[in-house]
This record gives sequence, structure tokens and C-alpha cells, in this order.
Amino acid sequence: MKVRNSFKSLLAAFALAVAPACVVYAADVTLLKVHHFLPPGSTAQTKLIEPWCAKINKESGGRLKCQIYPAMQLGGTPPQLFDQVKDGVADVVWTMPSYQPGRFLVTEAFELPFITSDAVKASRALWEYATKYAQNEYKGVKPLAFHVHDGSHLHTAGKQIKTMADFKGLKLRAPTREAAKLLVALGAMPVQMPMGQVPDGLAKGVIDGALLPWEVVPALKIQEVVQYHSETPPGTPTLSNYVYMLAMNPAKYNSLPADLKKVVDGNSGAELSAFAGKVWDEAREPARKTAVDHKNTFYVIPVQEIKEWEKKAAPVTDAWVKDVTAKGYDGKKLLEEARRLQQ
Repeated sequence: MKVRNSFKSLLAAFALAVAPACVVYAADVTLLKVHHFLPPGSTAQTKLIEPWCAKINKESGGRLKCQIYPAMQLGGTPPQLFDQVKDGVADVVWTMPSYQPGRFLVTEAFELPFITSDAVKASRALWEYATKYAQNEYKGVKPLAFHVHDGSHLHTAGKQIKTMADFKGLKLRAPTREAAKLLVALGAMPVQMPMGQVPDGLAKGVIDGALLPWEVVPALKIQEVVQYHSETPPGTPTLSNYVYMLAMNPAKYNSLPADLKKVVDGNSGAELSAFAGKVWDEAREPARKTAVDHKNTFYVIPVQEIKEWEKKAAPVTDAWVKDVTAKGYDGKKLLEEARRLQQ
């Protein structure tokens, strides 16, 4: 009996000894609410956000943990994501700054027509460019990464685009205001809508087509609501691109102990940006295959035709230089830097 009571006492003492440690461990875990606008099966979540979360979790010894909210599950609309992370509604967001046209004017250099051709180079360059020249546009948030995608192509229902004349009268979804200006220059009627509304817009005939990267096609099932795909030749500058960013709430970051800040810092910046660009580049062919398997029709626009489109797009770039210069920047220098950094 004495032995049994002694054993019970030993267990009780052990429980008291380890309980505080367990409580401290639980309290030491920081949960990051991560919000974005695409479905949970999207490339953004499965190939970028989830790996990033897994990496910071591992490197922090489990003390940093993500709770991911896809498809605007925390409420609001995609254009509100930037302000949600700024205001602390979310701790981390993945978003498109240009969902708020004109607010990120300096950054728009990487959304100009025919400005990018390689997502890895462009994303690394974009990090350097944005953190050097566009700091004022990101006050109130902590940028973790900037990146572009694999380049936009034309996905249409009912009509294939082969020449500039084919744009006339078409209502095409434009992802950014620079893309909208490009479509006007080429003869189309731009329609701006969030990416998630594109499938329904195509199915109902609200739009005739869309400028989209291949990467997002399977997630939105675009291959099922269009029949035609018109592509720029591999290795050549793409029609348009979007700027994306992964950003953190500064107050949340500042609340972290120094070692956890180091984990976050070690998983942000130019390398994370380049990694994101690589993810989008690598997603191109598998995504394209879904349209091939759907037996859709493809057309690669000849280089000579593309050169004609570039001539028509030149005033769009000139207008951006003028606009950004009017805001007190050296627009010509910014354009030169956006191009130089990608070399």
C-alpha cells in the first residue's frame, strides 16, 4: 500500500512539474491568419502559401503556425485584402495590389505591356525595384515577397484572336488598368472584374474572353468555358502581367520575439520572390495541358504580328511614364530600372 501511494505521489509530482511547461509551450505558439482570394486548390495556396507556412513552422520549432483562409473566407472583397493586412483583419495576405487601380502607380511598371518574359527574373527584379522605389506605396504593411506570374495569354469563347483586327468588338477581361489600356489600344473593349468572377462572366456572355496566365486556368476551370487560346511565342515578352505580393501586418510581426522575427525575415525577400516566380513558370505546362485535354484550339501569334501589337502598345507605356512623373518621380528612370533589373 505504501509503495502504491508513493507511486501515486510521484505521478502527481511529475504532472505538476511538466504542466507549466506544457502551458508555456501552448502559449508560445503564434497563429498567423493568412487570407487570399483564390480557391484552396489554387497554385497560390498549394505551391506558395502552404510551403511557406510549412517552412516557417519547421524552422520555428512549431512556434509559428498558419491558419489559411482561401476564397475571401474572412470576409470582404479581393481589393480590400491590402487594407485588411494593414488594419490587422488578417496577419498575412496574398493579393494583387493593382486591384486598387492607381494606388500603386510606381509598382505598375511591372504590369506594363510587353515588360516581362521570365517570371523568376522578373520577380527577383520586382522585389529590388519595389523595395527601393515604391516604399511609399507599402507603408503600413511588411512586404514578404513580390512576384509576377507566367504571363497573360488570350482565352476566348466563340472567336480565336490571330491578328489585331480580331480584337475589334470583343469584350475582354482586363486584370489591371495597364492591361485595360492595352486592350483599348488593340481595339477591344476591356472589362475589369476580379479573377474569381471570370468563369461566370464567360459562361453568361458578359465577356468574350480574358487575359489570364495559364497557371490559374485549371483552378477556375477556364478551359471548360472557352474554346480558343492565343499565345505569345515562348521566350518573348508577354502581353501583360500582374504584380502579386505576400504581406504581413507590422504589429503582428513586431509582437514576435527576436528569434521568430528572424524566421520570418529568413523566409521573405528576393529569394522568396524568385521562388514564387519559379512556381508560376513551372505551373504553366500542366495548366496548359488541361486545355489540350479538353481539345481546345491553340494559336501561337507570330513574332511579326506581336511587333505590330507592341507598336500599338507604346503609347500605354508613354502615358505611364507621364503619369508617374507627374507624381514627382522620374518616370523614365523607373522604366529603365524595371527593364534593367530583369536582364
